[in-house]
Amino acid sequence: MPASTSGAPSTDELSDEPAATSARATGRRGMRIYTGFIGAVAVAIALVPVFGSNYTKTFVLQALMSCALAASWNLISGFTGYVSFGHSAFFGIGAYATGIAIVRGGLPAPIAIIVAGISTATAGLLFGYPALRLRGPYFAVGMLGVAEAIRVGVTVAEPLTGGGKGLVLVPEDVLTVSYYAMFAVAIATVLVTYRVATLPVGLRLLAIREDEVAAELNGIQTTRLKIGAFAISALFAGLAGGIYAWQMSYIDPGTVFAGSLTVRAIAMTMLGGQGTVFGPVIGSVVLSGISEALWARFPFLHTALSGVLIIAIVLFLPGGITQILQDRGWLPRSRRL
Repeated sequence: MPASTSGAPSTDELSDEPAATSARATGRRGMRIYTGFIGAVAVAIALVPVFGSNYTKTFVLQALMSCALAASWNLISGFTGYVSFGHSAFFGIGAYATGIAIVRGGLPAPIAIIVAGISTATAGLLFGYPALRLRGPYFAVGMLGVAEAIRVGVTVAEPLTGGGKGLVLVPEDVLTVSYYAMFAVAIATVLVTYRVATLPVGLRLLAIREDEVAAELNGIQTTRLKIGAFAISALFAGLAGGIYAWQMSYIDPGTVFAGSLTVRAIAMTMLGGQGTVFGPVIGSVVLSGISEALWARFPFLHTALSGVLIIAIVLFLPGGITQILQDRGWLPRSRRL
């Protein structure tokens, strides 16, 4: 007898209830494990300057910088599908904006870094408006051209930037302070990504990634969303570049505009899971550790081995580590993560 006439649930409904309950329990368990892991990692990172050596602090600081770069790249490329090969442009702009503000303008480093963030966000708006009208490989190559053009411009503007010789900042012992500053930027980038993912704007960005034409037909203002995401992405990359310049006390165009910075950010995001909140975090932790281990054992081959690793990631982990954790039930399936 149909359930509607007897008022009792059907056999199928009863059989589905245990499965649904089990799925919810698995999701909650995965969330607890994941939250606990992230919390433990955050506490450990915060305590490194207290108990760690200078080598450890420098290594973790570099990993945090990579995390900030990867998470900022993920904001535009992971969520909208607009793969940028020129993300290092904003890191370099931030580094040089900080250096020039300190050396030429005499500003204190914290103010100079804020100036760097504003400068890169503005650059993101200016470059994003024309660049984001391109799609697919045209956008990717276009951004690569932008990064190279800025690098050449910085090299030529020797009176202001120091040219190819680089720019020397006032040497300061700021390893610990810059460590916590980079930690704050990395956390802020992840939190902003989380906020974007949990709001309707996150779904709109993902809709652009899946089918931009369909998104436009459904009333989504794709141009405004893309430019906004691009500017926020540039802001955090610039802040990371500014802190890097302050900590290193020296910058040059070949280093801060290096294409390898973008490649590393892409690899970390893909390893962790692009278009997710914590994918870049996971990827930066794993890839930084692997790269350091390869460099220690194979100093002349670590770059080539890292390249092979990136190829393997693309071929065998298209969804990243996040997907593996979700498949095993260690992480709930949620667009918020």
